[in-house]
Amino acid sequence: MTPRERVLAAVEHRQPDRTPRDFWAEPPTWKRLLAYLGHNDRNRVLDDLEIDIRHLNVAGPPERKVCDGLYQNLWGERYMYRETPWGPMREDAPGALADAKDLRDIEQFDWPSPDQFDYDQLTDQCRRWNNHALLYGFADIWQRPALVRGWEGMFVDMAERPDWVHFLGRTFTDFYKEDYTRAAEATAGRIDLYLLISDLGSQSGPLISVPMFRRFIAPYIREMADCIHGLGGKVLYHSCGMIAPFINDLIEAGIDVLDPIQPVGPAMAPESLTAEFGNRLCFHGGIDVQHLLTSGTPAEIRSEVRRYCTELGSDGGYILGPTHLFQPDIPSENILAVYSDI
Repeated sequence: MTPRERVLAAVEHRQPDRTPRDFWAEPPTWKRLLAYLGHNDRNRVLDDLEIDIRHLNVAGPPERKVCDGLYQNLWGERYMYRETPWGPMREDAPGALADAKDLRDIEQFDWPSPDQFDYDQLTDQCRRWNNHALLYGFADIWQRPALVRGWEGMFVDMAERPDWVHFLGRTFTDFYKEDYTRAAEATAGRIDLYLLISDLGSQSGPLISVPMFRRFIAPYIREMADCIHGLGGKVLYHSCGMIAPFINDLIEAGIDVLDPIQPVGPAMAPESLTAEFGNRLCFHGGIDVQHLLTSGTPAEIRSEVRRYCTELGSDGGYILGPTHLFQPDIPSENILAVYSDI
């Protein structure tokens, strides 16, 4: 199979010739890994590891400095950079609308437009990776609004000011529907997977109740999923944490692939996911970045990879990857071990 055929088979629960692979890494992790490998060619790494998916990107407006050490992106997310031995890592701060006093403050914010993005570069990316499955985007219809609003503000708004939450959900959803439509047009419908992200879980349980999810988040997920399916793509939905209570609703909202199935409890174990959801969903990720990859041995990592591929991918339905972007505290040999024995 070609890499693209392999990924699409897994998504559609047809048995591929082997488990397809994806690769996500923070910039400092890339720096550490490339130093370990002795070259500076990211595409060579992906080819050597036989990664089946390529992530497309478009250039947008640059971040700006708000004050000493504090930066803001086009959405109004604010953050600092903390140094690691391999380069800076982002650490979030309260966003530009954390001190909003009324809805007008939110409405009058300088919201971005897809006109600020350059989609022409997608053509060359598609040509370069013609045989691979292509993933585009970073559509976030709740977590990113919460970062702009500030988490405390968002939680209070959901209880006391629902119109504020719906304004943000509508603003972000409308932007990303247009963004994804333009990307599809620029690539003549070649994109296979579109990313949709909003973290719903903590390490020990959901961040919000199921009724709150159904009121404030699920309608926008469904709208995004309908848009993506209309463009001929599949929905790769990302949420960290213990999100088992939401999975049925996510399936009903139209997601096709769930990432990263973080192993934070029995309900998120691959055996439980297979038993409960069977062939209703394709899974993506699962290889633990918090404990296994940071302190496990390559042999232990290979054993866990075999477990996930066997439990989740026996009839297709699984794409191998980490439970988050590979972090810079993960030894390079452990990253390589993820892809060394399938």
